[in-house]
Amino acid sequence: MIKICIAEDQEMLNTALTSILNLEDDLEVVGSALDGKTALQQITLHQPHLVILDIEMPEITGLEIAEELRKTHFSGKIIILTTFARQEYFERAVKAEVDGYLLKDNPTERLIQAIHNIFEGDTIYAAELVRHMLRSDLNPLTEREIDVLRKIAEGLTTQGIADNLFLASGTVRNYISSILSKTGAQSRIDAVNIAKGHGWLS
Repeated sequence: MIKICIAEDQEMLNTALTSILNLEDDLEVVGSALDGKTALQQITLHQPHLVILDIEMPEITGLEIAEELRKTHFSGKIIILTTFARQEYFERAVKAEVDGYLLKDNPTERLIQAIHNIFEGDTIYAAELVRHMLRSDLNPLTEREIDVLRKIAEGLTTQGIADNLFLASGTVRNYISSILSKTGAQSRIDAVNIAKGHGWLS
């Protein structure tokens, strides 16, 4: 069972999301909040596996919550769900290493699928935002993802990368999935070429 906390200041949407997610056999909303301060309290209390955060909320914003959770080494997954495609918000989300940044106008089925994929280790960013990011040359990759990409560029297999970086092969696969999502690449080699083209891979 994936335990979820929702922070969304629009009460109708909050209630609707809670109801829809609770219909899934393996999802359970254990806490919901209409403002950031209450959300942080709920997350601390329930220690969910995954949190869904709106960006603009009273008291504390969703981005501030994400940044605070990373500082405290929160072990769960973080999804930003927003109507805002603003570049500065997205850049902060990337720096906070959120696991998903999704737009609210996506179908509910896509959100549910994204929750499952993210819980399994994927990183999912809205395609519209990835395109903006690529145009801005902002490097969305973490240092560890860059390490993995360098090994891909050297021609190593997944197992070879795992052995070289002292990681589990499943962890390497998760990093590769994240790299493909963040760069919008169709393949590993495509990701290498994109990264080199933007100067992210020296």
